Amino acid sequence: MKRGLLLLLLYIVVLGSPLALSATLAHEASSSFLYELGRGLALSGATLLLLQVVLAARLKWVERPYGLDMLLRFHRNMAVLGLAMLIPHPIFLVLGGAGWSLLWSLDTPWYITVGRLALLVLAINVTVSLLRRRMKIRFERWRLAHDMLGPTLLVLVLLHSSNAGQDLKVDVMRTAWFAAFGIIFALFAYHRIVRPILLGRQSYRVVEVRPKAEGVWTIRLAPPKGHKRFDYLPGQFQFVTLHRHGRGLPEEEHHFTISSSPTETGYISSTVKAVGDFTATIGKTRPGDTATVHAAFGRFSYLFHPEDKDMVFIAGGIGITPLRSMLRHMHDTAADRRVLLLYANRREQDIVFRKELDEMAAESSGRLTVVHVLSKPGPEWRGESGHIDKEFIARQCGQDCLHKAFYLCGPPGLVRSLLQNLRKLGVPERRIRLEYFSFLD
Repeated sequence: MKRGLLLLLLYIVVLGSPLALSATLAHEASSSFLYELGRGLALSGATLLLLQVVLAARLKWVERPYGLDMLLRFHRNMAVLGLAMLIPHPIFLVLGGAGWSLLWSLDTPWYITVGRLALLVLAINVTVSLLRRRMKIRFERWRLAHDMLGPTLLVLVLLHSSNAGQDLKVDVMRTAWFAAFGIIFALFAYHRIVRPILLGRQSYRVVEVRPKAEGVWTIRLAPPKGHKRFDYLPGQFQFVTLHRHGRGLPEEEHHFTISSSPTETGYISSTVKAVGDFTATIGKTRPGDTATVHAAFGRFSYLFHPEDKDMVFIAGGIGITPLRSMLRHMHDTAADRRVLLLYANRREQDIVFRKELDEMAAESSGRLTVVHVLSKPGPEWRGESGHIDKEFIARQCGQDCLHKAFYLCGPPGLVRSLLQNLRKLGVPERRIRLEYFSFLD
């Protein structure tokens, strides 16, 4: 918590530093408040865009206190804020006395045209990012465009600001400004080019591909010879690029929950359901294939919450994977925790890890209770049926519902429904744990 607050404070200080330096060193104030406001918005908005690279660069010391899903939500919101700050920038300059020709005249200096182009690129980048799913743009295509538009935007901003900005006529401001852009460009190059190359030199090996249910596969990866497996906590996730040469299969980076437990030494596993174009090819992965792995990320782990002694895990479908990792870790370490697992699926054959979950429950001395719920049960099913709604949760949890910690993982629609039901039951937000994986794809 303290580290997270310190990082947030540092973010605010860095964001405000250019404006503070400008007010102190750069220029005498104009007689027009609106003109000064327009310049201030430009300086702060451009700084905000620079910090976007830091938020998206998967720096573990930045991600650790918050979780990558929260960091990327913040990244998205700051992009919207940056656009909202930069759109009024030329308008306030005009209202402050710069002249209406600044907005539409073609007879302006080249750097004004560059500024207009930068604003257009920013608007396109933000709009497409927000509406990608509605526009049915595949994640990989969007990310490629995003990674091209981002640096292009920063180059345009640098060209415009260094030539149009009166604040940057002062040597100290200009030096600091160019240094900041240099650091950010270096960070982007490290994130998108250098680090993938370094990780690729230590590729993991696929040692097993095993079907776990209909359309569900577990891929087991081993570290390169002579290297230890990376450290992780149960419930975290990894970014994986599978290299399946010679078979015409895609090589795309995707985030997969780590379904193995840290207590299972020598390898790491992810259990993946075929739900999209890429994941439909998971079953074609073969032992001997290699994988570039970047890990571990996320805060969806009971080890981050030592105060949680009595927990309810609720999973839907393949959402069981991080919960399986935590349950296996609790089982292997004889953790003093009580867990009620409510696991929803459509059909009996869709249940992933069924045998293992039931065995762990039988060996737990009452610390683990597993309840399977099917929405489309077969005629021979004797367990719970229907959906995990408010009444079902209340019936399973009993009178002690408000004092339990809830861990939710599943399709976005299910998680939203569960959140609403838990709020109706009066469960405090501070006792609900989840990660929004939809922000990562």
